[in-house]
Amino acid sequence: MVKVRVWDLPTRLFHWALALSVIGLVLTGQVGGDAMPWHFRLGHVVFTLLLFRLCWGFVGGHWSRWQQLPLSWRSLKGYWQGTHQPELSTGHNPAGSWSVLLMLGWLSVQVTTGMVSDDEIASAGPWTSLVSGALVSTATAWHKGLGKGLLITLVLLHVGAVLWYRLRRRQNLVPAMVHGDKLLPPDSPASRDDARARVLAMALLLLCALAVRWASALGGA
Repeated sequence: MVKVRVWDLPTRLFHWALALSVIGLVLTGQVGGDAMPWHFRLGHVVFTLLLFRLCWGFVGGHWSRWQQLPLSWRSLKGYWQGTHQPELSTGHNPAGSWSVLLMLGWLSVQVTTGMVSDDEIASAGPWTSLVSGALVSTATAWHKGLGKGLLITLVLLHVGAVLWYRLRRRQNLVPAMVHGDKLLPPDSPASRDDARARVLAMALLLLCALAVRWASALGGA
């Protein structure tokens, strides 16, 4: 077994930046009031990160690409039965792959509804002027109610799954998302993580940030 770079630096930074931003969103949303400007700023950060991850899934390191997610029912069934191929757990395993899609998808819904939400006091999303009042009310109720509750549930389930792997399966998933490496057979493909890839990631992140800024300005806010 040798050390193989599985998670490139852009993917690792995305993961931890997203985690911190989501925690900040939940806290500022709960506090409200003077914390709401930060809630909206963090919402734009998450919007940028989600857009970046969508694009990075096509041009990023080998194990960060969407095509490497084992999403078939056969893969998922084999994983839980212990009959799956070992390489299906090199990156995201089948269960983790579905977890990633669910988390990113749900965050996308929360960001979108946040963009058209209005607390009718002092805070309004940048797209509220582009949609009907009825849609604003519906989006606001969802964003502050069921949507937020389900997001917190997904986060807790994610943390619980990491602890379950550590305690029950003796697999510590955290270190690889810190240093990027796993002990794998010598012929395992590695993710590209050189200077060129990191410059590409920085340029892509900047483009995503500019795209989010442009999109946020559509409503004139």
